[in-house]
Amino acid sequence: MTAQTYTPPLGTGDTADYDRAIRRWTREMRWRQAMLAALEPAPGETIADVGCGTGSFVVMLKSAAPASTVIGIDPDDEALAIARRKAADAGVEIEWRKGFARDVTGPADAVVSSLVFHQMPLVEKRAGMAAIYAALRPGGRVLIADYGRQRGLMRLLFRLTIQRLDGVEDTQPNADGILPDLIREAGFEKVREVDRIHTITGSITLLEGLRPG
Repeated sequence: MTAQTYTPPLGTGDTADYDRAIRRWTREMRWRQAMLAALEPAPGETIADVGCGTGSFVVMLKSAAPASTVIGIDPDDEALAIARRKAADAGVEIEWRKGFARDVTGPADAVVSSLVFHQMPLVEKRAGMAAIYAALRPGGRVLIADYGRQRGLMRLLFRLTIQRLDGVEDTQPNADGILPDLIREAGFEKVREVDRIHTITGSITLLEGLRPG
């Protein structure tokens, strides 16, 4: 990934407006709570949030699972600064790392990612998924909340919102339903759709996969 191919958290928008936009346009708490419930973090686990952005989920996760080691990874300095302030305000300790999805390292028991993979070039989607697989311990799990296959009205809304912000080239594979295939290609088993949430920006799909034990 280079500066030319990297898409900031809000695409062509201002990173400082990211939280407001996500809260207003994506039914944020609906899919974040579904993500946390599906993750079921256990005491003592190490969990990495790839593309943690401004830290909303990683802080929510650490608050819900204080006995877990939580790592937030993101390439954006401004987003990480916002995330650190949120963690300080919440009184939680998180390990912060600067990097792209392909830079994640383990060992981890679980890796999560939300609203990131749709912004990546296809080659980076594959590299990121492979890195996540390598970072997980045998039996570890990946949980991704992102824009998946878009159908009917959801496809139109996705085109009018997300693709205007983030462009078409990187986002179209997600809209065509590539994410489950990429997870399987990386080596994950038991890949399944946990939930799907319709929003005015398109459908957000929650996907899970397991690294063989």
